[in-house]
Amino acid sequence: MSTPIKAVSFDLWDTLVEDDSDEPKRKAKGLRSKFEERRHLLWDTLNRIDPIAPELVNAAFDAADAAFNKAWKDHAITWKIADRVARALMELGRSLPGEDLARLADDLGRMEVDIPPDPIDGVSEALEELSARYKLCIVSDAIVTPGEGLRQMLDGHGLKKYFDGFAFSDEVDHSKPHADMFNSAARQLGVDLREMVHIGDRDHNDIKGPQGLGMKAVLFTATRDDDKDSTTADAICERYADLPGILEGLTR
Repeated sequence: MSTPIKAVSFDLWDTLVEDDSDEPKRKAKGLRSKFEERRHLLWDTLNRIDPIAPELVNAAFDAADAAFNKAWKDHAITWKIADRVARALMELGRSLPGEDLARLADDLGRMEVDIPPDPIDGVSEALEELSARYKLCIVSDAIVTPGEGLRQMLDGHGLKKYFDGFAFSDEVDHSKPHADMFNSAARQLGVDLREMVHIGDRDHNDIKGPQGLGMKAVLFTATRDDDKDSTTADAICERYADLPGILEGLTR
């Protein structure tokens, strides 16, 4: 007999909200892309103190991003945005007063809160139904926007209320597929890992990770289906309307 499912955890990016769906909104407002704006904000902060060429700042930010990605992929750690800025400053041999650094980190971390990406079709209805049956938690890497900002973004979409717990990598100090992320979710929900199912769009992080801990995992492909043909997922979900039935099937 299968272990009853008591809780469901969700990835955020390309599972609850569509990654980079905020970019067309930024363009319509005449704003820079997030990639460009992050570099501009660092340049503007530094340039007001002591003039510096934008090209130097861009190269330093690129180097900081590369170091971030190495820590993320090789060690399952996502640096906080202030740490990424500090790495870029180190590349430039520059520093910032504490107030300026804090303001810059806040500006960088709020971009996806002020102009948020869109929820995926059907997510609100599915979460409302599932929250009546299961405890729900988000298990997500925080790449630029910190966990607190992601909560605000979810609250703005009316989705935060459905969740009983949040495991964000900047707060857990590890990122998926590290066991600490899923253990944090289980502790917050008061369930055993074997009583949880994880939903996400990436086979390595969202499927292999939880399965290695004894969880079941569902690959979500509504906006990203790159891993569909090679996944080891217990099930594949193409749209939110199908998810409640898929979870019932996993229990049976």
